Amino acid sequence: MSNKIINTEEVFENIKCIVCNNKDVDKFSIKYEKDDCSVVVCHVCNFFFIPPFYRKKIDYTNYKSKEVAQAVKEADVWVKIQRNKLRYQLIHRYKKGGSVYDVGVGFGHFILTGKQLGHEVYGVELSKANVDFVRNDLNLDVEYKNFLDVSEDKKYDIVTLWDVLEHIDAGDKIIEKASRIIKDGGFLFLQIPQIDSFFAKLFNGTWWAMGLDHVNYFSKKTIKQLLSKYGFRTRKIKSSIELKNIYNYVIMPKLKRRKKKAVPINAAERQKAFNKLTKKPRVLLWLLVKLHNIIYKTASFLRIGDEMIVVAEKHTR
Repeated sequence: MSNKIINTEEVFENIKCIVCNNKDVDKFSIKYEKDDCSVVVCHVCNFFFIPPFYRKKIDYTNYKSKEVAQAVKEADVWVKIQRNKLRYQLIHRYKKGGSVYDVGVGFGHFILTGKQLGHEVYGVELSKANVDFVRNDLNLDVEYKNFLDVSEDKKYDIVTLWDVLEHIDAGDKIIEKASRIIKDGGFLFLQIPQIDSFFAKLFNGTWWAMGLDHVNYFSKKTIKQLLSKYGFRTRKIKSSIELKNIYNYVIMPKLKRRKKKAVPINAAERQKAFNKLTKKPRVLLWLLVKLHNIIYKTASFLRIGDEMIVVAEKHTR
């Protein structure tokens, strides 16, 4: 908890809930105080978020440095592909083939996997370092722009938002935009940190997903409500555990403290730690991937996770 003095009048300036559109400042309150921000809750729909007062500090245009991109280049792509195959296993339960548009492609391994599986793939990304990597190293063409500026001339069977919506101030505009480029009967797949997940409840205000870079904190109820506003019917919500988050935000910091090294750990350090793991013999990596998938699926079944994957279908007019 931070000891800073908070001017709630400033914090609540221009405040609006993207889920229920509540603008009444008397129906918001500060739930958690962090070192660099406050997390508020809307008392109309119980949506948690960081208000606009703090969001002006956020710029995702170049949030991945050249150092991170270089570390990604040194990683074993095979391991990245195996992780994304889990996502396509879920997708294929609802849509066997078709075009895929990935919002926030990151370093492109999801759409690379989709292409290998026979999908027609597209995507958009804000970070120049990421776009350069995807274009030059993976030989995939992606749009370098804000998703809200993407043309709506083409419609897609599948739109995906993997760990994107929590970063976006106007999260409602992103869902509205997605609804306009998805074909009727098409699907939206998204993964987001879950405020009512096992780990969020366990760690409460010290949950690793809570901080200035994550502005939206959805529960099952609030994400369903937001999707419904823009013509989506939620088909499934499943618990998802990102084991790398447990390693990066729980295990690694403890190891560094034990070695009397400074924390926190930046993105490049996390990627380099991952790279060390992927230098193991392929047979061992195959066994580790199998173990990862068993743990992941078991935790998901038991609803022990830190995130949720949401499957939503666009209503047919």
